[in-house]
Amino acid sequence: MTIGTSATEIAVVTLFPGLVNAVGECGMTARAVSKGCLELSTYNPRDYTTDRHRTVDDRPYGGGPGMVLMSGPLDAAITDAVANIQSQQRVQVVYLSPQGQRLEHRLVCELASQPMVLVAGRYEGVDERLLQARVDREISIGDYVLSGGELAAMVVIDAVARQLPGVLGHQDSAAEESFAGTGLLEYPQYTRPENFQGMQVPEVLTSGNHEKIKLWRRYQSLERTWRRRPDLLENAQLSSEDNLMLKKIIKAARPNGSSES
Repeated sequence: MTIGTSATEIAVVTLFPGLVNAVGECGMTARAVSKGCLELSTYNPRDYTTDRHRTVDDRPYGGGPGMVLMSGPLDAAITDAVANIQSQQRVQVVYLSPQGQRLEHRLVCELASQPMVLVAGRYEGVDERLLQARVDREISIGDYVLSGGELAAMVVIDAVARQLPGVLGHQDSAAEESFAGTGLLEYPQYTRPENFQGMQVPEVLTSGNHEKIKLWRRYQSLERTWRRRPDLLENAQLSSEDNLMLKKIIKAARPNGSSES
């Protein structure tokens, strides 16, 4: 699909292009592609090999288990990917790695504003010289090990697609999600029926009083963040009213030194 340079362009260097392409065929990411907000392409290093076996990996120098992706095919694939991106902006080359910067909302917003080539590693990793010569930054989606960087690349693609103008159904959706805006977790959501297995929708949400609903949602957002991710409060953008509300939440939860409300 060829679309204008107004789209955010993401190319992925991967040994499994079919796996990565699937993210562009489903859900919100598919909408971003169909609306011309996102252009997604893949480049297989095996297509840039010169031997009849299409070799992309070899044993590591110094010994050890596993195989290492060779720099040659990766370098050629990255070069082709960068050359085919139409944007006038500088293309950033990103390697998905558990050693990289943790993917968080602020970084997602930064990535959404520029074209990039995502490099998905496999096996024991890639030749260090390739990282030094071609990679601008390394990004991690968490402190655990995956079989390859494809799933991490798909996470980045999906997160970025949600930030592109015109992709989400409601203009405020991205701004109101967890980690967006003030950096708090999102308040709980409810829909029909009003009674599910004896559990009622909170009365305030059916009251029609928008000011009370707004205050209730803010309270819930603060309480959830304090209980589940208190670390987020350190960098959250809280107003004086938020701080007063947070004090009430903590006091209500610990009337007698108890952690339960």
